[in-house]
Amino acid sequence: MTELILHHYQGSPFSEKVRLILGFKDMSWRSVIVPAILPKPDVMALTGGYRRTPFMQIGADIYCDTALMCRVIDTLNPAPPLYPATTSGVAEIVAQWADTTLFWTAVPFTMQPAGIAHVLAGATPEAFKAFGADRAAMSPNLRRATLTDGAAHLRTYLARLEHLLDDGRPFLLGALPSIADFSAAQSIWFIRLAPPVATLLDAYPRLHGWYAKVNAFGQGRFTKMTSGEAIAVAARGATAATSFTAEVGLAQDDEVTVTPTDYAHDPVAGHLVGLDPQEVVIARRDERAGTVHVHFPRIAFQIKKQVTATV
Repeated sequence: MTELILHHYQGSPFSEKVRLILGFKDMSWRSVIVPAILPKPDVMALTGGYRRTPFMQIGADIYCDTALMCRVIDTLNPAPPLYPATTSGVAEIVAQWADTTLFWTAVPFTMQPAGIAHVLAGATPEAFKAFGADRAAMSPNLRRATLTDGAAHLRTYLARLEHLLDDGRPFLLGALPSIADFSAAQSIWFIRLAPPVATLLDAYPRLHGWYAKVNAFGQGRFTKMTSGEAIAVAARGATAATSFTAEVGLAQDDEVTVTPTDYAHDPVAGHLVGLDPQEVVIARRDERAGTVHVHFPRIAFQIKKQVTATV
């Protein structure tokens, strides 16, 4: 099998989610560090415009959004399972809540003045400003809660996680770890980057013990790779077979764009080559990366057929 390449940066919460899952699976992987903010020319060569971090590469297949990436990782390495049969359905629902509601509460709260200096430790004033402008452009309609409201929201969510552990279970949904644990752990990890903010976690001892278990999985075994080397892998690599189930208004090889609907609304254009209820795949060509297949989950992404003007 072609090696798995994770394009990430150290301070990215969703990257930490995937890194912990690779540790849970005891996998070997290649690490490409990408810029935290635009411009990202090598990222765009592979994704065609998708700018969120992380993304995953296997040969000339590019996988966007951790909801899909985690499914792919679990298919490649089924044991131990990331989606145990005993918690099927519930784990995905909790994970989706953690990836959205919990994330968008924990991260903005942590980035308050008392926390941002720790999260972006060593950054120059210019870098602080550039980071803020970049994130504002990704989420122009985000209404940030006040510190008082944000603290109340976060304490409520942390208490709910704490209550899940009241019966002594080792993981959020029982005896086995699942996607729910890793999705929730990324926000706890991010809060812990800012010690002045992380004191809020002291009120949740069971949550502290649970996080220690998840964190103990580590990050697997990785070796470094440059972005240029990853582009070369795509250029000489093959794409995996895709399945296609026609839907109303969409046919194979249609010219389409796929755009996130939650934040960072950057469309990626290409030819529709894969479609089912879980995934959409488009083919696109880049002068450096060659022909790549870019994969997206269906949830939180919009497919739009491009209409060619006629004369």
